[in-house]
Amino acid sequence: MEFDSNKPIFMQIVDNFHERILQGELKPEDRILSVRELGAELGVNPNTVMRSYERLTASGIIYNKRGIGYFISDGAKNIVEQLQREDFLTNEVPRIKKKLELLGLDSSIFN
Repeated sequence: MEFDSNKPIFMQIVDNFHERILQGELKPEDRILSVRELGAELGVNPNTVMRSYERLTASGIIYNKRGIGYFISDGAKNIVEQLQREDFLTNEVPRIKKKLELLGLDSSIFN
């Protein structure tokens, strides 16, 4: 995984999990790497990974079985789809709309 200096690393890790879930690479009840394992694999501080896992846990995408590890939740794909839709509609669509207006284009270019 290559990191973008314009976005916090912990959010890039979260985004990577979102992408892998949407692509079907991570499925419900799959065990994921521990905080330390993922930190070592990515070459980042375990506290950064923990912050990502906390975000994923808070949104219901992963859960922790104490003493066993972290797992993908049953409804993870639906949650990620909803989060991605909201983000797209809130952030991407207005930016695309503004760009279309600046270039004198309208939405008919998509037909």
